[in-house]
Amino acid sequence: MYRIGIIGCGKIAQVRHIPEYLASGKAVIAAFYDLNKARAEELAKTYNAIAYDSVDALLESGLDAVSVCTSNATHAEITIKALKKGISVLCEKPMAVNLEEAEAMAKAAAESGKVLMIGQNQRLNKTHRTARDLIRRGDIGKVLSFRTIFGHGGPETWSIDPGKSTWFFDKSKARMGAMADLGIHKTDLIDFLLDDTVSSVSASLSTLDKKDASGNLIGVDDNAICIYTMKKGAIGTMSASWTYYGEEDNSTTIYGTEGIMVIYGSSGHSITVTAKDGSHIYYDIDRMQTNDAQTSSGVIDEFLLSLDRGWAEISADAVLPAMRAVFAAIESSEQKKEVKI
Repeated sequence: MYRIGIIGCGKIAQVRHIPEYLASGKAVIAAFYDLNKARAEELAKTYNAIAYDSVDALLESGLDAVSVCTSNATHAEITIKALKKGISVLCEKPMAVNLEEAEAMAKAAAESGKVLMIGQNQRLNKTHRTARDLIRRGDIGKVLSFRTIFGHGGPETWSIDPGKSTWFFDKSKARMGAMADLGIHKTDLIDFLLDDTVSSVSASLSTLDKKDASGNLIGVDDNAICIYTMKKGAIGTMSASWTYYGEEDNSTTIYGTEGIMVIYGSSGHSITVTAKDGSHIYYDIDRMQTNDAQTSSGVIDEFLLSLDRGWAEISADAVLPAMRAVFAAIESSEQKKEVKI
């Protein structure tokens, strides 16, 4: 049994990490830490664990691994500190708030010999894994272009402290908005589906509607629209939004020389492949997880498997190309020009 510590006791920890560790049968949650001490103490009482007054004290408690579920700006510091203590880490996305931090995390993992996995759960969806296999097999020919979207009504109803004062809207804690919250998912997914990486970006990040508790526009982006050129030549768009005030959209469309693949589209099928002649092939595999319809993400099972074998498929090195694209998109939007990676 692995001894696990939870650092950051908010919604993602309570809805995904804790229940999935407990359901695995391979882990015991031994320690909690949160800036809100009462929250950590309540969880510790519920799960027969110990609540610690600091991250440092938690890391000295004889753990095998920790989940880092804190606000974005603290991911790198806590992760690196844990790795240097010889503790493996599952870090929530986005892995870091600048490229230097992300690269430092990857370096710390390599030097420690411990596992560092990033919670890019869309790679684990059975539908996405099937789509990748179909693309590799050539079912839609050579990929020419794509369109990938992740949009919903915003994080203020998801946060453990719901409302307009959520840390997601606080630039000092989040640093980035929809681009980091949702855009990193779909950027990493495109890399995964196409076995490719982004080589250049033209992007516009903006704050169109979200307001803080004082009625002012929030300090981070609530919409991001990016044009990605991939190393192998495909070109496409990635849109991330907190202002889809209706049905959530988490779809991806891939356009190839022999057909079109729609993943988690509006048809209700997991994958629809339309050939040149107009014929369709449907795959009904699973449904996309949403904030309102939680299912097992597979992240914890994958992390525990990574601990068993001593290495992570969704490692810092694997996610770094997507992080480079995210930071290039921010630079592109600020400088109003294409940015090459």
